[in-house]
Amino acid sequence: MRLDLLQGTFGIARLDGAHAVPDWASGGELLSITHTPDELSIVCDAAKIPQSVRCRGGWRCLKVEGPLDFSLSGVLAALAEPLARAGIPIFVVSTFDTDYLLAAGADLDRAVAELAKAGHETRHVRK
Repeated sequence: MRLDLLQGTFGIARLDGAHAVPDWASGGELLSITHTPDELSIVCDAAKIPQSVRCRGGWRCLKVEGPLDFSLSGVLAALAEPLARAGIPIFVVSTFDTDYLLAAGADLDRAVAELAKAGHETRHVRK
């Protein structure tokens, strides 16, 4: 598979499930909002997340070249498995068209190397 490295650093924020989507959760190269009764999770540009919000920052994002057909199976497994073998944690966001893998910035070079060993190509690698 081909992956593109998105610009910027991302954060994964967690708010209570009763919380409304905040105004700061907008724009950027990637914005993902998941709302359940238990939590409101927001993936966005790390700089947009207020310091008062519980979050994990410093993530870099690899976008799988898509669109991916719904009939495909094993896409995430093919990407996650080599990273899991190397001990690299990931956070995944899936959309209608494709998947996004987030890895800690400190793990980015290793993640790209492990994905390359598994036959995947990463483009636009820059920090």
